[in-house]
Amino acid sequence: MKKYNAYILLVFALVAASCNKELDRINVNPNATENAQPDYLLTGAIKSTVDAYWGTTNNMNSSLLFVQHWAKIQYTEEDRFIFSNSSFTSLWSTGYSQSINAFNKLIDLGPKQNIPNYKGVALVLRSWTFLLLTDAYGDIPYKQAGSISEYITPAYDAQKDVYFGLLDDLKTAKASLDPAGKAIGGDVIYNGNIARWRKLANSLRLRIALRISDREPDKAKQVITELSADADGYLADNADNAQLVYLTSPQQNPVNASFETRDDYRISKTIVDKLFQLNDPRLPVYASKTQTTTPQEYVGVPNGLTNSDASNLGFAKTSKPGAYFLAAQAPAVIFNYSELLFDRAEAAARGFTTENAADLYQQAIKASFKQYGIADALATTYLAQTAVQYDAVNFKRSIGEQKWIALFGEGLEAFAERRRLDYPQLTASSATVLNGQIPVRLIYPGTEQSLNGASYKAAVARQGVDGLTTKLWFDVN
Repeated sequence: MKKYNAYILLVFALVAASCNKELDRINVNPNATENAQPDYLLTGAIKSTVDAYWGTTNNMNSSLLFVQHWAKIQYTEEDRFIFSNSSFTSLWSTGYSQSINAFNKLIDLGPKQNIPNYKGVALVLRSWTFLLLTDAYGDIPYKQAGSISEYITPAYDAQKDVYFGLLDDLKTAKASLDPAGKAIGGDVIYNGNIARWRKLANSLRLRIALRISDREPDKAKQVITELSADADGYLADNADNAQLVYLTSPQQNPVNASFETRDDYRISKTIVDKLFQLNDPRLPVYASKTQTTTPQEYVGVPNGLTNSDASNLGFAKTSKPGAYFLAAQAPAVIFNYSELLFDRAEAAARGFTTENAADLYQQAIKASFKQYGIADALATTYLAQTAVQYDAVNFKRSIGEQKWIALFGEGLEAFAERRRLDYPQLTASSATVLNGQIPVRLIYPGTEQSLNGASYKAAVARQGVDGLTTKLWFDVN
């Protein structure tokens, strides 16, 4: 033990006196294998990334509240937008310290082991991880990220450059994916189905093309035109949904894990009211009946209540999210077929393709119903309502509102799309602390100011104050 302690002291002395690039060589677990098995590495990286994406900090305690899918029934500070620069560390720390590092390792391992499909899958997943990060924070380390031997304090890239880079990365990823190539293991999303990974790569490119469409319409159209000519196409049905299906405890869905020990959340009154208004048969899927019988059976909680006002509503008289979402094995959805169809509808509405926007819009709603096992006949009745019919004059409203409903539970994606499409138009409670505004980004972790100060300051100078109400580059209106 004395020798080990002496060694540690020596290491720190050397670090203080030598080049910082030695950090990657000393920051090594001596008990870990030096030769990672790609199948285990892939499973672990997927699990840690999806847990962060679907978990408490980035989903239940922030984005699901911002889009008013969920609300808080106690400890309502987050629902009133009371956050600090330590509130949003999870997505950042997991993304950079675990996800991107692991995917980079797989990108390197794949060709070395003569299994290039690992590289392709890892590039798709790394692109998705970077997309989550830039959608949430704005400017982020991208080009220099994940290379600690070269960049201990990586520069932040402008959001436009990140999106453009990801479009190229996904194109490279698809070229690396060969359905006839060597099989991969550890794929807990598509079970090694490379054809589906190719579709997901294209679908993510479509998502990003629309993300930039208000700022860079020519680039968006160019990408979508290229995708329209691609024989591999996009997700083709709900069987192609990219999702992680969880297991039982202790590998259960993070939502289920939270509700095992806490009872902080209810479905938002905003979406309950909308579902009632539209006679939407997804209501009993999205919401649970109140424990105590109430006239409406499903009762949402208004967002942004004080603790006392929320408590006065009563735990038993308000609706939790639906049993589907509370189940241990509930899937965490990365990309679903309904979103893909809404994206294609929007591309057509913008004139980027010659497809029929109204027809694709209807298909998107039907796909959302099928995702939850709701009969086609109910979808037909639903679509016949005037309030649901597609409005070509204001496609952002039609697509935005229905996409918001279809993305229920997918907090970060719903958050990005509501900011981009500006629908539904939500109202903040008078008890919130942002003068009537709803957050439009996450705050950078406070550790960035102390550990990567120069890069952080350059990003803030370019992007704007590091606050919840600073609009990101893609968020035009």
